[in-house]
Amino acid sequence: MLLTKANTCFCIKRIPLLQKIRASSSAVTASDNKFTDYVEYPPIQDVSFPGKFRRYQEDWHEQVKKVKTVEEKMIKINMPRFWGFKCMMYEEDKIFYNELPHAQYITLTHVMKEPKLPSYYDNLVSSETLDSLTQEIKGSIEDAIVFEVDQRKKLQELPKNILDAPRAVEDIICSAVAKSVNRIMLGYLAEYNQHLNEMEIDYEPRIEAGWFAGGIELHEHIIRGRKARFWNDVLHEPADRPFQFIGKPSLQLRHIHPLKEIIPLSECDNPDFDVPKYKFDPRTVGHALKRRHMTNIPGFWPGAQSEFGFMSYHKRGYMIDRTFNDDSDALKAQAIFANYGWLLAQACNLGFTTFNDVTYPLVNQAIITNGQWWSFCVYQLNTTLVNTWHHDENPKRNLCWMPEPMKLYESIEGNKLIGFNDEVIKNLIKLYSNAPEERVGVNMKPYLGEDEKVIADIQNDEKRNWLEDRYKMLVSNRPRKLLMPELYHWELIYKHQFKTMPMEKKRTPWDFGVNPFLRRLNQHIPAYIPKAKRKPGAYRKKWEDTFYPQ
Repeated sequence: MLLTKANTCFCIKRIPLLQKIRASSSAVTASDNKFTDYVEYPPIQDVSFPGKFRRYQEDWHEQVKKVKTVEEKMIKINMPRFWGFKCMMYEEDKIFYNELPHAQYITLTHVMKEPKLPSYYDNLVSSETLDSLTQEIKGSIEDAIVFEVDQRKKLQELPKNILDAPRAVEDIICSAVAKSVNRIMLGYLAEYNQHLNEMEIDYEPRIEAGWFAGGIELHEHIIRGRKARFWNDVLHEPADRPFQFIGKPSLQLRHIHPLKEIIPLSECDNPDFDVPKYKFDPRTVGHALKRRHMTNIPGFWPGAQSEFGFMSYHKRGYMIDRTFNDDSDALKAQAIFANYGWLLAQACNLGFTTFNDVTYPLVNQAIITNGQWWSFCVYQLNTTLVNTWHHDENPKRNLCWMPEPMKLYESIEGNKLIGFNDEVIKNLIKLYSNAPEERVGVNMKPYLGEDEKVIADIQNDEKRNWLEDRYKMLVSNRPRKLLMPELYHWELIYKHQFKTMPMEKKRTPWDFGVNPFLRRLNQHIPAYIPKAKRKPGAYRKKWEDTFYPQ
């Protein structure tokens, strides 16, 4: 019998199938045997792809809501796109034909059917005081308008290229009249209205407002993009469309307290406040797309003391070039965009966003004038939820009161205004006499942090400086150091649509089946730390930290 020594490396360890288990027992306590009368089950979620897609969007909206500071909320909203969203652009001085229904639809604005200011303004100033102030102010207004419109030497002040453009000259006159009239009104009325002494005035401010709106028919490019990502279950699901508004007011007045609401927020869901449906693509009206970051800037940076709008003056030079007979509707559309854009930007500085609705109304008073024609408007912002799942379900309506345009004078003869209309001055006095009020018992910034409302409140120097640079770079919309990816037409036709160049070297992201415009904002290499600047230690960091909001 041959005996060999077995190599233990190749032996298989046998595990016994039956093992002796140590028995143990314990007394059952009374607390382990309790039952509850109310059973709370986890929510039943829709496991289909459309349901998951909607939950993904809602989670993003909730994450934006939880961000502490104003600037970080703006960064969080722009997080899905490194190169910016493909925004539908709106400019205050570009009002297209038949745009009023579209303006109302994408802002959920109801225009009051009675063309007059709210009855609230009738009780601000007594009729005797109103008449005496009108006669007192009338002469100064007349002199200012005669000078700005008729006597000012424009040939000596303006270059030839502007003088050859009547629209540009009209805008300059509008701005000059607004500044002169505002100066006169503040000078006369500040004695009787203390709130006018506390105003901050911005001349030619930078106004930008961005929001997502739904309820619009899907463009074929959206359906084609979903097919490319194999989203066959949600090809025709509604989609948010990014909008960006650029305002160009002559001046604006701000106060530390907001204007009093015209109608309580609880009454703004009245079914009588109807909004026309306009589901056509905005490009059918005349607007164009531009890839850029979405920004909300109300003419001042977050953290300013006077952060509530009081009044704004706007130009109407674009009316010279209009050949359509819809001046009244065009002015209403301009008023809607101008007021909604400014109030939305203010709401974003207070912590609200296009995804998180305002908890109290915001009011603004707007004046559109060229010196002769005056349009007055009062706008109350009640909701900012106009995105996909809220547009048709949201019962709240933003409200706009706007009388018909009023003519201040018929003509100028002998340095005098012929046919002077006192009602224009009376409306100006009423608007300036509307005093802002502090809203007692209302949390004005419910979605901002307790200790950190703006990034200037952050104690960490590195994080504060990084966020400040990132935010300013974002809202500047400057071109990046790298050129934006571009797919040339010959590549689209020969390499992708008809695939006639199979042996061509793959060079672009599209050749590898990657859409570079889906790149997220935080998908980049952090800044490099030179060796001389690295902190000493066992592990010396090679890359700087990033502080994108989570």
